[in-house]
Amino acid sequence: MSSFKGTYSYSVDSKGRVNLPSKLRKYVSPEANDTFVITRGYDQCLFVYPLDEWNNQEDSIRALSPSDPKHRFFMRLLLQHATESQLDGQSRITIPRELLEIARIEGDARIIGMLDHIEIWNPGVYDEYLKAQPETYENVAQVVFGDK
Repeated sequence: MSSFKGTYSYSVDSKGRVNLPSKLRKYVSPEANDTFVITRGYDQCLFVYPLDEWNNQEDSIRALSPSDPKHRFFMRLLLQHATESQLDGQSRITIPRELLEIARIEGDARIIGMLDHIEIWNPGVYDEYLKAQPETYENVAQVVFGDK
């Protein structure tokens, strides 16, 4: 089970390659075989799943109803962009140009660990996302965790 956490700033080179931080790589299980699935995320970021974690996501996706138009739409948008990338000898993954354009990533990238997957953001888009939130961290924590 992955346990990705933390925030890191890296560059994406002209070929769409970005390093995965060593602090995140240490949580990639051997079952992933240094293979990642990259796809469109939410809020204009990219999701990067180690292959074993992606397989868990596929189980959830397979449980969706193909007769439900919203399920079909979601599946199409998620899966049409899903691509595998093997970690290279310099600990980089290659992100297809189409996905970089969706997330508006041009040079710099913010990499965020999200337990079972990694998010990659354009730093400016991420900052705007945070600024646009109508709630404070404390108020959201209260709703999510209640009075625990």
